[in-house]
Amino acid sequence: MAAKKMMTVVQTGSENGQSPGMRETLRGLGLGRISSTREIEDTPSTRGMITKVRHLVRVEENVKGK
Repeated sequence: MAAKKMMTVVQTGSENGQSPGMRETLRGLGLGRISSTREIEDTPSTRGMITKVRHLVRVEENVKGK
């Protein structure tokens, strides 16, 4: 069984002043405060969520097994 690709998402911007949809997307990613961090699975749906709030987050690819 192949290992799941994971990535770390760090919130870098405030949700204040953002549309309700962007706030909900941040909550869906498990974020809510500046510099909060979450390790999530790299799937097309999470990539889409990150694209929606790309100006509020930073993504770090996790390289396992090297």
